[in-house]
Amino acid sequence: MDLAFTADEIAFRNEVRAFIKEAFDDDLRWKVSQSKNGYIDKEGMLRWQRALYRRGWAAPNWPKEHGGPGWNATQKYIFDLEMSAAGTPVMSPMGLKMVAPVIMAFGTPAQKKKFLPPILASEVWWCQGYSEPGSGSDLASLQMKCEDKGDHFLLNGSKIWTTHAQWADWMFNLVRTSNTGKPQEGISFILVDMKTPGISIRSLPTLDDPVDGEQEINQVFYEDVKVPKENLIGEVDQGWTYAKYLLEFERGNAYGPGLRRSLNKLRKMASGEMGGVNIYADPDFRRRIDDIDVQISAMEFTELRIFSAMSAGQRPGPESSMLKCRGTELQQAISELAVECAGPFGQPFVRNTFERPNEPRPGPGWAAPVAPYYFNLRKASIYAGSNEIQRNIMAKAVLGL
Repeated sequence: MDLAFTADEIAFRNEVRAFIKEAFDDDLRWKVSQSKNGYIDKEGMLRWQRALYRRGWAAPNWPKEHGGPGWNATQKYIFDLEMSAAGTPVMSPMGLKMVAPVIMAFGTPAQKKKFLPPILASEVWWCQGYSEPGSGSDLASLQMKCEDKGDHFLLNGSKIWTTHAQWADWMFNLVRTSNTGKPQEGISFILVDMKTPGISIRSLPTLDDPVDGEQEINQVFYEDVKVPKENLIGEVDQGWTYAKYLLEFERGNAYGPGLRRSLNKLRKMASGEMGGVNIYADPDFRRRIDDIDVQISAMEFTELRIFSAMSAGQRPGPESSMLKCRGTELQQAISELAVECAGPFGQPFVRNTFERPNEPRPGPGWAAPVAPYYFNLRKASIYAGSNEIQRNIMAKAVLGL
């Protein structure tokens, strides 16, 4: 595997950098710098995603026939690398990276025509309806009822931990259409307009919600919600197959570039280069950073091998579980060291710290989001299937245990 970029690839990298310099303005930079997880407010995210759309770069992984840029694996990697290095806003994955591949693979021509163009243009905001109270990592135990009423489906139940449901126009759901056979055999995949009568949303504030506009998760309730039959993806009772396909894309993201950027920022924080106390001189702290550095390098080479295979036409398989485990664990490790860097200045992340514009916050400017970032990342090893579940997948699919 040749790791040196060609002249054309270097030219493409320069093109990406030029775009970032123009589109990633000071307002977006400030919002990202104060974010607990890379996400910013909806207006900012839409402004960034639509700038990418106008450039033709909103969906690097989409095939060209659906509006993707037609990049090879190296171009995709360079794009991710440069976006992460610049610290650009995290794009909402629900539409572009999660439901869109399912619609492409299993949707009807009419569904592709209806849903894919507005997803690409960020005209429609999506959320994910998977987890339920009592059905998280054991997703096959979900109980949200979907009844066939002849000319429509009727949905009753609730979904929980629903990211940005308060902003969503549509939700893709796993629902229970049968109770016979194995639990996985009675699940269907259905798309729901969030404006449908009978849907209500309740916010679930968490410890890492420091400011208005950063409330992230919700519980969504369905009470006699009528859904047109044309919103069913694929066949009834086959939703588990489609869900597993989607999760390969949710779990199989590139972690290396973002981890590298976070570690480089951590070094600057620890050295006092960005303000604050210099704790980088502590040999034990420096050793812990160096240990993470080595692990990130291993992660980067592993990703390159996997993406090289994908460029040859292979799908992300159980390898996506491996990336998810290592990536989230390294994210958490970096966030723990960042809290140590912030020291007491990492404590005042409560709302009133952000709501006093005439009073400077205590400590360096980077310190306020550190604690929210740490708390937010506690869930990273749980969402998209807990890391314990991912190890079970790897044990079965890779090791044959």
